[in-house]
Amino acid sequence: MTSDAIALPRRTVLRAGAGSAAATVLITGCGSDDDPGGTAESAPPSTPAAPSTPAAAPSALARTADIPVGGGTVFKDEKVVVTQPVAGEFKAFSAVCTHQGCTVAKVENGTIDCPCHGSKYRIADGSVAAGPAPRALPSEEINVSAGTITLT
Repeated sequence: MTSDAIALPRRTVLRAGAGSAAATVLITGCGSDDDPGGTAESAPPSTPAAPSTPAAAPSALARTADIPVGGGTVFKDEKVVVTQPVAGEFKAFSAVCTHQGCTVAKVENGTIDCPCHGSKYRIADGSVAAGPAPRALPSEEINVSAGTITLT
């Protein structure tokens, strides 16, 4: 060895060699048999689609026997009110008052009542029975089956 040679630790030499080899693989890996220059575009590798998870089954709001005829029940967590205007006929509406967004509090005397400003809605169709609500409560979809009411 001459005095002009620089002594490098073995790890430095190995790392430098590995880096060069990896770069060479990446560069040469871009070409194809038909395009040795590596200018052809290739599609990214396909990834398998994630398995679909089944939608959660709707949970029961109540038993039909729990909703009084001529009345109803407010489900605050679900923001829905279910009524039974006549025996065996169930309706559901948003429990959010159309006046200023309060949650209705009770169903009594044939109306759904908001505690904030006194708005009242009819249990049969959610229409305004007393203001200041500007419009009816929006209908909600429910399923009544085997004595159970579920929000759909």
